[in-house]
Amino acid sequence: MTLDTKTENAATVPKAKYHHGDLRDALIDAAYQFVIESGAEKFSLADACRCAGVSTAAPYRHFKDREEILAEVCARGFHTLTASARSAVGKHGEGTLEGIIAMGQAYVAFAVNHQGLFRLMFGQNPSISEVHKVVEIGNDCFGYLIEQITKYCQANGLDQNANDVATKLWTFVHGAASLVIDGKYDHVTPGLDVGELIASATPQLMVQST
Repeated sequence: MTLDTKTENAATVPKAKYHHGDLRDALIDAAYQFVIESGAEKFSLADACRCAGVSTAAPYRHFKDREEILAEVCARGFHTLTASARSAVGKHGEGTLEGIIAMGQAYVAFAVNHQGLFRLMFGQNPSISEVHKVVEIGNDCFGYLIEQITKYCQANGLDQNANDVATKLWTFVHGAASLVIDGKYDHVTPGLDVGELIASATPQLMVQST
């Protein structure tokens, strides 16, 4: 079972085009696309202006600095990741083992397809990670995993702490995603099928959790 890392998530935003009255959204769209393509470390407000086709003074009507617009990009990334998780579960059913496995595989695929965005979302810039909106939406994303595990445990008569199980699964899958995008598996276990690794490890982690 290989990960489909070539298909972009349906929630990915196309290049922004500015229309009167939606300057703020156009700038966020432009910043979002830039981070996906080039990474947050290279991003400046001037880049958002260029992509949106507006003057360099335009962003300051809505954002005080690049950190503020990157926080919006980060929040949108978590929305996209949650949408990807919901889509993965939708193919297998709520509260199913197959759905939970598919969520993990979708997580890795998201990381591969959106490497710059993924790094921004998970601590490349600590000040952005601590923004209330980012924390709230990130927690909602994690909450969906807890919800699916809760439903699975209830359906199968398991007395598990869903939060603990979710933490273990996320730790494993996030670690796998980070190793994939950093190319570490290529040096140690070339040819590793990460999708299959997630499929085989997920049931074990759920059983082992207490």
